Amino acid sequence: MRTLHVVSRLVFAGCLTLASNVYAQTSNAMPTTSASGASSGSTAQSDKKLARDVRKALSKAPHFNVSNVFVKARGGVVTLSGSVPDGAQIEQAATVAMNVPGVTSVSNHLSLYTKGY
Repeated sequence: MRTLHVVSRLVFAGCLTLASNVYAQTSNAMPTTSASGASSGSTAQSDKKLARDVRKALSKAPHFNVSNVFVKARGGVVTLSGSVPDGAQIEQAATVAMNVPGVTSVSNHLSLYTKGY
């Protein structure tokens, strides 16, 4: 009789342990496959194209040295980083980038290039 009592308590404890690891999934739970994953490739491609377009526009700007300028784009926001040899080129880069179709804003992190570094 005592063995039966111990066994039933062990079974009960095991059921409690297993039940604590199980949970119900609601109908509004996130799916395991994402529909946005398919569009992320096209978004990345359009961001790359926009960055190329901005860099191309900068290379065509008069008296602008684009050799140390890096351009990133994400969702229409363009980030300029790197250095330019002339202080006037910092503002020029932002103006040129803002005039490229598809650019919604420009984050200008360009600095003045100093010789010797």
